[in-house]
Amino acid sequence: MTSPNDQQRPLVGMFWMLSAGLSFVGMNALVKVLGTSMDPIQAAFLRYVFGLVFLIPAWRALIGTPLSTRNLTLFGLRGVIHAIAVMLWFYAMTRIPLAEVTAMNYMTPIYVTLGAALFLGERLAVRRIAAIVVAIVGVVIVLRPGFREVSPGHLAMLGTALALGGSYLLAKVMVRDIRPSAVVAHLSIWVTIALIPFAVAVWQPPSMRDLGILVVVASFATAGHYFMTLALQAAPVAVTQPVTFLQLIWATLLGTLVFHEGVDIWVVVGGSLILAAVSFITWREAILSKGKATPPTPLQGSETPAQSRY
Repeated sequence: MTSPNDQQRPLVGMFWMLSAGLSFVGMNALVKVLGTSMDPIQAAFLRYVFGLVFLIPAWRALIGTPLSTRNLTLFGLRGVIHAIAVMLWFYAMTRIPLAEVTAMNYMTPIYVTLGAALFLGERLAVRRIAAIVVAIVGVVIVLRPGFREVSPGHLAMLGTALALGGSYLLAKVMVRDIRPSAVVAHLSIWVTIALIPFAVAVWQPPSMRDLGILVVVASFATAGHYFMTLALQAAPVAVTQPVTFLQLIWATLLGTLVFHEGVDIWVVVGGSLILAAVSFITWREAILSKGKATPPTPLQGSETPAQSRY
């Protein structure tokens, strides 16, 4: 965690969050390119295999983590849930526009808030309930059921956000006893293991081009995680969270200019509502936790829904 005195550089925090957003959007675009030549499940598996290289700096945290029955169960369960989320996300990326993937992914923190109230006993105040309602309205605007076809890609993205929410709730439980860096590192290992049987079922020999793209994807993902960590160290989440809105703008521009996807104003409007709700909840959490020493959580520590989703 960082102390309040360490988080007094808002412009620096916004810059690093901006860099993280660019990294994630670039990664999304590469996954979309890859979707035309490789099964999404195989691509997800190889992305995590290559990503294991970036765990080398965390080897001390891995070695120092007690592998009790409880910890192994939580690691394994979270690995399976997160693996499902990753497979659904890679599938959705190849089926629906970049802007829609980005907008719908903003729902993950909303699911975390609901899950924390339902399963962890956290209080759900009226203001949070109102923010959740606004976010749901945003999703309805993005999907517009009855006015256009809701494709399997849209359903996969809804499932992605929901599964990621479950993953972060487990992380929220785990960081009570385990160092956040170890929780993050173990996630990559267990997701890779969970993806093995699915990847074997669809395996096709990858080309050197595809392998090269996946190496860059893993690099972008790791860079995005690192930049977001720097952002959280430099400024409060309430300051840096609104910067993530730019991801929706970049995804829309990239989808239009590179993938010839039409600009859907309703996606921008719905995504803006979802992000506004997330930003409000984040701001309220920052106000409520001000001056309190609390353990890091997926929303307040070294790992956030936006940070470790890939």
